[in-house]
Amino acid sequence: MSAKILFGFHAVTVRLKTAPESVIEVHVDATRRDARMRQFVERAKEAGARLVDSDDQRLIRLAGSPRHQGVVAKVNPLAAVHSLDDVLDGVEGAPLVLALDGVTDPHNLGACLRVADGAGAHAVIAPKDHAVGLNATVAKVASGAAETVPYLMITNLARSLNELKERGITVVGTAEDAEQTLYDVDLSGPVALVLGAEGPGMRALTKKTCDLLVRIPMAGAVESLNVSVAAGVCLFEALRQRRAASAG
Repeated sequence: MSAKILFGFHAVTVRLKTAPESVIEVHVDATRRDARMRQFVERAKEAGARLVDSDDQRLIRLAGSPRHQGVVAKVNPLAAVHSLDDVLDGVEGAPLVLALDGVTDPHNLGACLRVADGAGAHAVIAPKDHAVGLNATVAKVASGAAETVPYLMITNLARSLNELKERGITVVGTAEDAEQTLYDVDLSGPVALVLGAEGPGMRALTKKTCDLLVRIPMAGAVESLNVSVAAGVCLFEALRQRRAASAG
């Protein structure tokens, strides 16, 4: 099992917190000794991590990016969730799934995973042939959420959405030309929210598979939102409705 790389304070801190035994070593910028770095080093020591002082060039080589923040970790991969069924079988209450169709930019995926974690989504799914996989950039942007939210790349998105419907999960797609808005539909029950890439949106078959389509009402001059922003709007509306339903 080959090691993988995580970089940035958030991504490495989450791994130290959730699975410290998987951390092989943590490289830190030997010249950086500000309060944030001192706090991080103390946390790494408490987790029992092996610390290595490194210079900026070595950190860039390890991370494959200059945006390492002075922190790069070599870690063993965590045990992967094998299927969406495995995830859903362990969910208590109403499942909340985010499906991404055609999102190939790692920064967008990382941001989507971050909002999915914040809204309590149980999984993010995407088709293997129209998506970006998990890499160090995704993990950095996700700020630790790549470690906490299952990201499942599936062979056939439409088939998986139909399987979700067989489980009683309503599949809600987003489309600029939808008649209903996001705020007109009930998202408090089992829901899968489907978003396409900015620009082309969902593919035709994905759109056809949805139970219903909604749009995010726009009040300004722009016609659409970045997919990660749209995912945040949709997921947190679902969270708001769920909390309101449970409080009532």
